[in-house]
Amino acid sequence: MRKPGYKGTVISCYIGYVSQAIVNNFSPLLFVLFGNEFNISLSQLSLMIALNFGVQLLTDLAAARFVDKIGYRPLVVLAHFLCAAGLALLGVLPYIMTPYIGLIIATILSAIGGGLIEVIVSPIIEACPSDNKAAAMSLLHSFYCWGQMAVVLVSTLVFRFAGIGSWRAVAVFWALIPFVNAFLYMRVPINALPSEEGHSGLFSMFRNKSFIIFFFMMLCAGASELAMSQWASAFAEEGLGVSKAMGDLLGPCMFAVFMGIARVFYGKFGAKISLSKFMAASSALCVVAYAVTVFSPYPLLALGGCALCGLAVGIMWPGTFSMASAAIPLGGTSMFAMLALAGDT
Repeated sequence: MRKPGYKGTVISCYIGYVSQAIVNNFSPLLFVLFGNEFNISLSQLSLMIALNFGVQLLTDLAAARFVDKIGYRPLVVLAHFLCAAGLALLGVLPYIMTPYIGLIIATILSAIGGGLIEVIVSPIIEACPSDNKAAAMSLLHSFYCWGQMAVVLVSTLVFRFAGIGSWRAVAVFWALIPFVNAFLYMRVPINALPSEEGHSGLFSMFRNKSFIIFFFMMLCAGASELAMSQWASAFAEEGLGVSKAMGDLLGPCMFAVFMGIARVFYGKFGAKISLSKFMAASSALCVVAYAVTVFSPYPLLALGGCALCGLAVGIMWPGTFSMASAAIPLGGTSMFAMLALAGDT
C-alpha cells in the first residue's frame, strides 16, 4: 500500500505522464493543417518529428549529469512549465514570426519538458514508499496511455464538431494540464533515489553487465512500442480505407487503450505475478501480434494485431525500469535517464 502522505505525489506523477503524452501526440494531429495554413512541406514536418525526439534524447542524456545535483522538485516543476509554454505558444508564435520557426521553438520547449518528465517522474514514483514498486511503476506508465488516448479522442471530436479552426483553443486547454500540475509538484513530498557515489563518467554504468542487459531490453521495448504506435494510424487509413479522423481513432487510440489495460492489470495484480515471467509472455505475444498484423490477409484482423501489440508491449517499459531498479538499487536517476534514452532511441 502507498503511504497516505504520498497520495498527492502519486497523483502528480500520473498527471506528469499525461502531460508527456500530450506534448508527444497533440502536434502530429495538426500536421495537415500546418501544411495547408503555413505552407510547410512534408520534409519540414518530418524534421519537426525528428527534432522532438532528438531534443528529448539530448535531454535524457543531459539529465543523467545534472538531475541529482539540482534535485527533482525544481526540475520537474520546470519541465511542466516548459510543456505548458510549448503547447500554448504552438498557437501563438506561427502568427507573430516566420510560421515554421515559431513551430520549431514551441516544439523544442515541449520536447525539453517532455524529456525531463520522462527522466524524473519514474524515479519519483520509485522513491515513494510502496509494498510493490513494480506494480506502482506499471500503473504509473498506464497514464501515458490514457493521456495519449484522451489527446487523440478529445481533440479529434472537438475538431469534428467545432471545426479545425478551434485548434488554438484546444492547444491552450491541453497546456493547462501541465501548468496546473507544476503547482501541485511545488507542494507534494518528494524523495530522492539513493545513488552510487564515485561514478567516473556518464557511461560508467556500462561497466555493469546487468545494466547492459537492461539497456538492450529497453532498446527492444522502445522499438516494439514505437514502431507500431507510429504506423497504426496510417495502417488503419490505408488498410481499411477510412478517413484520417477514423484512422486516428482505430489506430493509435486502440493501441493506447490496450497498452494501458496491460499496465493497469499488472498494477492491480502484480503482487501475485512474477514480473520476469509476465515480461517473457508479453514478448512472445508481441511476436504473434506483429505476425498477425503483417501477414493477415484480412484488414480487420490485422488491425486487431495492432491492438494485441499494445497489450503485449504494455509491461515492457515499466517492467524494465522496475527490474533494473531492483537489480541495481544504487543506479539512481542516472540509470533511469540512460534507460529512457535507450527506449526513445
